Amino acid sequence: MIPLRGSAEILGRLELSAAERILLVGAPAELEEIFARELQPDQSIRSTGARMLRSVKERFDLILLWQESRIGSRAALETALKRLEPAGRLWVATAMKKVTGPRTRAVHRLELSDLVKALEKKGMVCDRQARLSAWHVGYRFRRRGD
Repeated sequence: MIPLRGSAEILGRLELSAAERILLVGAPAELEEIFARELQPDQSIRSTGARMLRSVKERFDLILLWQESRIGSRAALETALKRLEPAGRLWVATAMKKVTGPRTRAVHRLELSDLVKALEKKGMVCDRQARLSAWHVGYRFRRRGD
């Protein structure tokens, strides 16, 4: 079980209310429940594992990719970007480096510098971060110029 922050805080920071189509990739069940509980009638949500992301063909204006490990992160990021609407926002949740508790060992954890390096080549910039749990932080990326 992941010690998530309060649901109102998470949803406010991720700006759930501004999104119509939401994709959760690899998110923990607790987070999926928070999103599903707060969904408005004009919003839709889809959840998938990182390995099944290629089978998703729709486009979304908010994607939350929960990716603790560097292993497989490049493919997951590239596939998520293909599913992102032009004005959409990509949130990547990673385990923080100096905490104990996450499944992924600290030496293998995905860091902000890894994300920036991978996504800047695709024209994406990091413009915000949000603490999601005692162990995880999310980084928001948007296309340069949005």
